[in-house]
Amino acid sequence: MKFPVLFFSVLMLLSIRISAQTDYQPVTKFDPGSDPAKDLQLAEAEAQKTGKNIILDVGGEWCIWCHRIDSFIEGHEEINNFLHNNFVIMKVNYSQENKNENFLSAYPKISGYPHFFVLDKDGKLLHSQDTGKLEEGKDYNPEKFMSFLRVWAPKD
Repeated sequence: MKFPVLFFSVLMLLSIRISAQTDYQPVTKFDPGSDPAKDLQLAEAEAQKTGKNIILDVGGEWCIWCHRIDSFIEGHEEINNFLHNNFVIMKVNYSQENKNENFLSAYPKISGYPHFFVLDKDGKLLHSQDTGKLEEGKDYNPEKFMSFLRVWAPKD
């Protein structure tokens, strides 16, 4: 009688652990109180598990172009799907409240916001992207944006 109880208990613990490991919550807001080093550890774990690369989206709630890029992505189904199928996206706050200078000092200097850093699944920097080069007028260019994503998506 003890074996079935023990077996059931072990299964429950394993299912709780597996469930906790699959409940990755992406950082989708520029939060001055967030710890990007800790967030990156979680993003790397998710990227390793899923075979995706990572995009660090650096900006702030104050940044109109940061909101435009989010609206642009949401409004283009093909881009949105490709992005989420190939990348773990993590927002990194840069604002007067918290410039995250220690975290960002590990990456090339940023000249404007939003800015993307593309990392491999292990967190190694692959590319630094000035998103201004993806703009067209007061929006983003779908062809340029999709080309950027295709170039930096993980290779099978």
